[in-house]
Amino acid sequence: MFMIAVKGYAARNATSPLRPFDFKRRNLRPKDVLIDILYCGICHSDLHVVRNEWARSIYPVVPGHEIVGRIIKKGNRARRFQSGDLVAVGCFVDSCRKCSNCKDGLQQYCTGGLVLTYNSYEKDGKTITHGGYSTKIVVDEDYVLKVPPKLPLERVAPLLCAGITTYSPLRYWQVGKGNRLAVLGLGGLGHMALKFAAAFGAKVTVLSGSPNKQRDARRMGATDFVLTTDLEKMKRLINQFDFIIDTVSAGHDLDLYLSLLRTNGVMVCVGLPSSEEKLSPFNLVLGRRSIAGSLIGGLPETQEMLDYCAKNKIAADVEVIPIQQVNQAYNRMTKSDVRYRFVIDLASLK
Repeated sequence: MFMIAVKGYAARNATSPLRPFDFKRRNLRPKDVLIDILYCGICHSDLHVVRNEWARSIYPVVPGHEIVGRIIKKGNRARRFQSGDLVAVGCFVDSCRKCSNCKDGLQQYCTGGLVLTYNSYEKDGKTITHGGYSTKIVVDEDYVLKVPPKLPLERVAPLLCAGITTYSPLRYWQVGKGNRLAVLGLGGLGHMALKFAAAFGAKVTVLSGSPNKQRDARRMGATDFVLTTDLEKMKRLINQFDFIIDTVSAGHDLDLYLSLLRTNGVMVCVGLPSSEEKLSPFNLVLGRRSIAGSLIGGLPETQEMLDYCAKNKIAADVEVIPIQQVNQAYNRMTKSDVRYRFVIDLASLK
């Protein structure tokens, strides 16, 4: 039975703006915790889902999977946290727990039924999950993360998606000292990829279509900044990089960027455009290049990332807004008018 009253913002269909939406969360199960949401980041995938650009939206949609909050109640068998603890919730709130990926701490690749934080169904197959554009959320404590106390909470929220989405592939491909890496796109994902890669010791070039972001790129650790519209400079980058982190969520020329890789280079796609992309096999074959993908991170790696950020004082650059400005934020996001992640202050809804 659903008993916990919650205020939120939801889209009712693909063309409607986000509006106030009252709904109810489930009563606490034995291992659940009730979280009072303090901040929630706005991810570009929120926009894709709200507008049904991936053709898989379940309405009404309450977006939000970059959640930071405080525990205010626990189930009678919840032991990992205490009331008052600062915690975080990322892109999923449950999984099958039985497949090999779940057992290996790679819950994001669950093959038995991943339950997303929003726009998904709970394990009953009927109940729509609603995300962090809301005042409270109920989550099994095993899918809740500890927030280190040293970072500003509003800057922690985007780490739950933008942070782990870029941290995970950099760790998997062991990017570090001696590597030349290009970050394609300096937005929510790109600025975190830059910060992590620089911290890991890589030599990082930012490839961007926005000339006014050069100073920010340098401040965050880039050794070079190249405009993607500067064709002469782009030609000089052919065969130059060991890795490219592609964060772009709009259509773009994959072949152009694959040509920038050295022999055995890897281009990792973490952005998700709304349309299919094309590429020529020649760009792969002639340089033994690879194109790969990476999806967020599992629970152990996400906790590792949060702890690494606290130790190394790494956090997202954010613009904090009241939830009443969320539709304006979406419009600005389509124009890349954000430095570099919008974060909703949920006090504005309480």
